[in-house]
Amino acid sequence: MSVRPQPLRPELPLGRDPQQVRQRMEALEHLLERAFPIPGTSKRVGLDVLLDFVPGVGPTVAAGLGAYLAWEARNLGLSKWQVSRMGANIGVDWLLGLIPFVGAIPDYFFRANTRNLRIIKRHLDKHHPATRTIDAEPLR
Repeated sequence: MSVRPQPLRPELPLGRDPQQVRQRMEALEHLLERAFPIPGTSKRVGLDVLLDFVPGVGPTVAAGLGAYLAWEARNLGLSKWQVSRMGANIGVDWLLGLIPFVGAIPDYFFRANTRNLRIIKRHLDKHHPATRTIDAEPLR
């Protein structure tokens, strides 16, 4: 009798209902902005900052992944104004990342995907209150 190993992370939901979209967006934001710890510190970085070290192509790939957040937001029914704000955040992030190597520093502080996720969460909390989650760190 063999035991199948459990995956480290549950599979991402692929449905279109707001709760599953929210989970997908939170997972993508985590990957792009805070997936990897910086050794010796309590700070974390994500693919967005790491891709800035690949001149030209890296920031463009990161912007494409960020654009997926905006695309999902549009599918959720966010207003054109909200999607435009998200596009502006992605554009600023992309421009900062285009500065070779040094662009990772301001990109670390300007977390466009976190800002965009906040816009999506506000919309979901208002229009789909059943998707609301408590954003708090566990007590230790």
